[in-house]
Amino acid sequence: MRAKGGGRPRPVKAGMLLCCLLVLLTGCASMPSSGEVHRVGGEQHADSDPQVRVYGVKPQKGETPREIVSGFLEATTSDEAKYDTAKLYMTKEQAQRWKPDSGITILGDGPTQVQEPGSTGDGKGDDGTQISLTGEKVAAVDARHAYRADEGTFSTGIRLTKENGEWRIAGVADGLVLSEADFTRFYRSVDTYYFASLGPDALAEGKRREALVADPLYLRKRINPLGATVDALLAGPTEWLEPVVESAFASGIRATKVTLDDTQRLTVRLNRAPGDSLRCRRMAAQLIQTVQGMSSSPLPSVDVQSPGNRTACSLQREQAARDYAPEGLAGQGNEQYFVDADHHLVSLSGDGTQPMTVPGPFGSGPLKLGTVAVRRDEQSAAAVTEDGASLYVAPLDAGGELGPVVARSQAVDKKNRLSAPSWDGYGGLWVADRDPNRPRLLMFRDGAGTPVDVTVPELGNGRIESLRVAADGVRIALLVSEDKHTTLRLGRIERTGPSDDPQIAVADLRRVTPQLEDVIAASWAGVSRLVVVGRETGGVPQIQYVDADGSASFTPSLPGISGVKSVAASENQDKPLLAELDGGIFRLPPDANWKEVTPKGTAPVYPG
Repeated sequence: MRAKGGGRPRPVKAGMLLCCLLVLLTGCASMPSSGEVHRVGGEQHADSDPQVRVYGVKPQKGETPREIVSGFLEATTSDEAKYDTAKLYMTKEQAQRWKPDSGITILGDGPTQVQEPGSTGDGKGDDGTQISLTGEKVAAVDARHAYRADEGTFSTGIRLTKENGEWRIAGVADGLVLSEADFTRFYRSVDTYYFASLGPDALAEGKRREALVADPLYLRKRINPLGATVDALLAGPTEWLEPVVESAFASGIRATKVTLDDTQRLTVRLNRAPGDSLRCRRMAAQLIQTVQGMSSSPLPSVDVQSPGNRTACSLQREQAARDYAPEGLAGQGNEQYFVDADHHLVSLSGDGTQPMTVPGPFGSGPLKLGTVAVRRDEQSAAAVTEDGASLYVAPLDAGGELGPVVARSQAVDKKNRLSAPSWDGYGGLWVADRDPNRPRLLMFRDGAGTPVDVTVPELGNGRIESLRVAADGVRIALLVSEDKHTTLRLGRIERTGPSDDPQIAVADLRRVTPQLEDVIAASWAGVSRLVVVGRETGGVPQIQYVDADGSASFTPSLPGISGVKSVAASENQDKPLLAELDGGIFRLPPDANWKEVTPKGTAPVYPG
């Protein structure tokens, strides 16, 4: 294998060793003894086969500075927990102070080496040199394993000196520098779970509302995945989510043993007693929800143990799902909704193709509807009139009556009036008034009464065009128009103040799809995933999944469909996508292609 910019052939490094392992595992009798060496392209085989491991090769005598840097970069992609081989490319002093777990810089095509001219003395009589690594940055992962899209030019220097007559790295930044392909190959997305911190909305009818919120991380695929996931959970939430969630695990609690037996029963032993039974059950809920996401089969239960191997509490899967699972907030119905050609609300059941008029005033009343949102318990709905001026809430039953206007926009132009509404999992109704003279984001607790004016400090000159609030009530997806472009941004919903005077703010907006120049529509499509319709610069609109942290490497692709105006998905991922195009409604069942449901219809939605 030849190093980038190197002169002589390199010794076989990690890629070649992977090739050797694949040959041994597939039973090939021999390997070619001549010809070029190529990196094996069967990465998926390597990821799925627990016997295949990639290990670096230690430096050879007489290697040049460029070869040392290339060997070091290759070794950082090996399946070694402590990066022992990578440290062999460093001086002893540098190997002791290097912190590879402090973060990851992800480059589109990997780094390019440039050896800087001239040399400097190291004070010991040996020559020193410096090599710069450059590339186009696409993302970064911080020390808490949180991914964030981060485009721009990357540049860093690696200083080398001679130690015992051989070139070694004497100065390098902490963390790793990986190509996007290597990052995808060696890391996986894992959702850890924490309890939503709802402030004044935490209590309802005298009971505490409990729901888990997904916090996506990226962890190494083949380095103790179970233990690493539990360790990451116990370490606490990511910096972005931390202000709106809480953990049952106090600071300093560690897992001393994590096991899954043959029946998939999870046991976690802690370094100290978990506390009272309620706290222990909440710990168990976080554990079973987190580990279930990385298991291919259902976990029947979890046991939380104290240091002396005594079981402090057990939690069954059914109990955890009933009391804590985020899916419980998303709505359990099988109905899909849209507005028909007569501007009334209709529904579809399951995979049915015959729309049914919903009971109540939205299904047969005099009101002409433009956009709708069905409450997650499907007992009522909110609708914005066809002219965009008025918001109503009405029950979905035959005896229900249309109440008064809940909100009204004073904007002259229809396109500057009310956005489509959205419900969170606690009965809160959200809508944006796009009036240029008085733009507002409003939240109605329990879908009625005096609205709370929600502040969005980082919105600047942008305007909210549409919104979708997550069922957990602490995250909101906003389509924001600014400088003639519309982008998708994720915000954190912070609640403060007393119950009778709540203060709500959407903080720390971040772009979820920086690669898209314009986003047309978006919908939550899972606890930490969205489906987005947008276009890249100079491209045509496409529909795709994206994780809530902005990553897209591990999400399935979708069949192409053009002309989509709006899209709807359920946070329960087994349900089909809905889309509006050419004035009709289309549906995408799992493992199938798009099919037309009706040639006339608009504004498709799931509850929420």
